[in-house]
Amino acid sequence: MKRSTFITWDQLKVGLMILVALGLIVVAVVKLGQTTGLFAKRYNLVAFLPSASGLVEGGGVTVAGQQAGVIEKIEFLPVDADTTRNLKIIVAVEEGLRSQVRGDSKAKIRTLGLLGDKVFDIMPGTPRFPVLRDNDTIPIAPSADYEAILTQASGAVTDVVVLTRDLRKITSGVARGEGTVGQLLTNRQLYDQFNTTLVRASTLMARLQNPNGTFGRLIDDPALYRNMNRMLASLDTLLVTANNSEGTLGKLMRDDSLYTALVSTVTGADQMVRAMTTGEGTAARLINDPQLYDQLVKTVTDLNAILADVRRDPARYTKGMIKVF
Repeated sequence: MKRSTFITWDQLKVGLMILVALGLIVVAVVKLGQTTGLFAKRYNLVAFLPSASGLVEGGGVTVAGQQAGVIEKIEFLPVDADTTRNLKIIVAVEEGLRSQVRGDSKAKIRTLGLLGDKVFDIMPGTPRFPVLRDNDTIPIAPSADYEAILTQASGAVTDVVVLTRDLRKITSGVARGEGTVGQLLTNRQLYDQFNTTLVRASTLMARLQNPNGTFGRLIDDPALYRNMNRMLASLDTLLVTANNSEGTLGKLMRDDSLYTALVSTVTGADQMVRAMTTGEGTAARLINDPQLYDQLVKTVTDLNAILADVRRDPARYTKGMIKVF
């Protein structure tokens, strides 16, 4: 039987659906390529790392946080003494971003979010430096070690757990009435005593506020304030008068005549004392000559003996002195 050469409507619909599906696939591939830079022209850069934890071949490369390429290759370098160059990473960066990556640019391993995927992030350079060429080396900047951070956070969590356990022990002791705080919270007698103290303090304050008492008058009566104000005013007037007057106080404070006279008197007294101690006069000899002192002592002793003899026998010394006519 000869096959019909005419295309049926059902066959046409199937063909159209296939064409539409193919068109959608092509558009999706193009959009995806534009988004990921799949069809963009790229150039390679080289970086050396001590470790590349989280980085994989085919992983993302970003410039200033924006998708800009992929990691082409990660390979080990020969073992040597330089432990900062254990791995060689080759990244492919879009040609259109070449002007952003310059001699002062640095790269680091960055995490997308707190626990997201690792990407190779490049910081843009400045116009003072030339752009990096194909297969140039880009330096690596220090990046945060999230494993170390998580380790420290784990230690902090342990400390918080220990602190919580200690706080639980403290609060349990307080609830059982242990210690001062526990007694304050659980001891009814202490509460009653505290309440009694507050009542007495309130009563005392009420008595102090009595307008007829001493404290009450100190608080409410302005007479003391006025008296003190007048006393201070009088004292101020007295000081002004003493400072400005020609009386004794004013002259004592402003006139130096008394000071000059005192200096002159002290000078004269000093000269007189010096003359008495170093001169040749009677006073100096009385002070410095021991012989004169001995003679004076002998004279006084003899005079005392004569006076004693006169007291014993006064007639002996008065005989013939008294005559009767």
